[in-house]
This record gives sequence, C-alpha cells and structure tokens, in this order.
Amino acid sequence: MMALVFLLLLLPSLPATVETKSLPLQCEDVYNEGSIHSGVYTIFPAGPDTPVQVYCDMGCEDDDSDDGGKWTVIQRRMDGTLNFFRPWNHYKDGFGNKTGEYWLGLENIFLLTWTTKYELRVDMEDFEKGRVHALYSSFSVDPESKGYELHVSGYIDGGAGDSMSYHSEMKFSTFDNDQDMSTSNCADVNYGGFWYNNCLHANPNGLYTWGGTGSSTYRVIWYSWKGFSYSLKSITMKIRPLSLSDVSE
Repeated sequence: MMALVFLLLLLPSLPATVETKSLPLQCEDVYNEGSIHSGVYTIFPAGPDTPVQVYCDMGCEDDDSDDGGKWTVIQRRMDGTLNFFRPWNHYKDGFGNKTGEYWLGLENIFLLTWTTKYELRVDMEDFEKGRVHALYSSFSVDPESKGYELHVSGYIDGGAGDSMSYHSEMKFSTFDNDQDMSTSNCADVNYGGFWYNNCLHANPNGLYTWGGTGSSTYRVIWYSWKGFSYSLKSITMKIRPLSLSDVSE
C-alpha cells in the first residue's frame, strides 16, 4: 500500500508523454498535417476559441498550374448564386458557402496576414474557357482601426495582367462605409465591397452577369485582361505563406 501511495505522489512530476497537437492557422498547416486533398477545413487564425471554416486549394500532384497548392481561399465567384452587394459587417465577418461562392471576412484575412508574410494568387476564367492568373509576392491587410487597408506588390505575370496594384494602399469600402478616393461611393456604384481607389481596375465582388458585356464597371472585372466591359465567369483570390527562402530574398 505504501509503495502505491509513493508511486501516485511521483506521477505529477513525470514527463508528459503526449504533446498537444498544434492547431492549423491556415491551409498550409492543414496540408502539412496530412490532409492533401482540396476541400473545406477548419483553421484557427485567432486561436482555439475562434474556429473558421475555409476552402483549401491543395493543388494537383500531376498539375503545377497552381504553383503547388496549399492555398487558403479568401474569395471565390463561380456561378452568381450569392449576392456580394452587402454591408460592412458582412464583409468584416465573412459570408457565403465554403464549397461555393464566399468571402472569408476582412477580420480573418487581417489575422492571417498580420504576423506572417503572404503571397496572393488570383485565378480567373472567361466564358470562352480562357484561364489566366495574377501572382503577387506580397499581400497583407491592416486591422479595422486602419480601415483594413490593403498592401499588395510584387506582381508576377500569369497572363492576366496587373489589376491589383491600383488598389494597393486603399482602405476597404462598402455601400455603407465609403472609404475610397472618389467623390462618389464606388461600392454603391459598382455593387460590391472592395479596396476601391477612384474607382477600380478590378472588381471581383461586383455584380455577376452571365456572359455579360457592357460599358459599366459594376460587373466582375479584371481590367488588364478583359477590359472594363467584360464580366468574368469565375475569379478566386487565395493566399499562402511565403517560404523562408522567398522571405529572405
């Protein structure tokens, strides 16, 4: 009996044999933990008490067109089933279906990018099955106190041309929170929330029109590829941490 009591007293001082598994902060962590297939996963950019569902584009082993996968998708348009003409609090918190069209949320995007260097890739497709992308080696978003200001640079050509640099250093705007550089309300005029300047070269969250063309910029636009009159069939914005070698360059 005395031997058993002595053993129990020793137990608290014994070294732990099981390590607590770290929670994934973004899709690269999910991939590194063994989930190599694209799909919806849970990440924890703000800690264990605030899980966030996100679509992870893990890429294809036999296709290098997505630069190796492990992308955290922050925005996606694909079929026009979701209304993106929404107020500030919706864009702040996020909305939509992670298996379809959605916006991850400005607060989540800020939390992902404020301590780690990220790159941005924008994939897009037209209604004639043309596909291109634009890659940016640096992407981050400031906190709400600074208007969720966008910082994007380091354009790398993927056929789409550079339509995001025009929006860099701009605060985010919605129809009920006008922070753009125009005398008009760009978000209201162009039916979406975005980092509008005066007003846009890109409008990923604009009004979805099926094969639509016209003179207005309220549609889903990437000016440097299809101009101001063509509305894209699909567009996806996704981010990934830079590798140590990329950061040190």
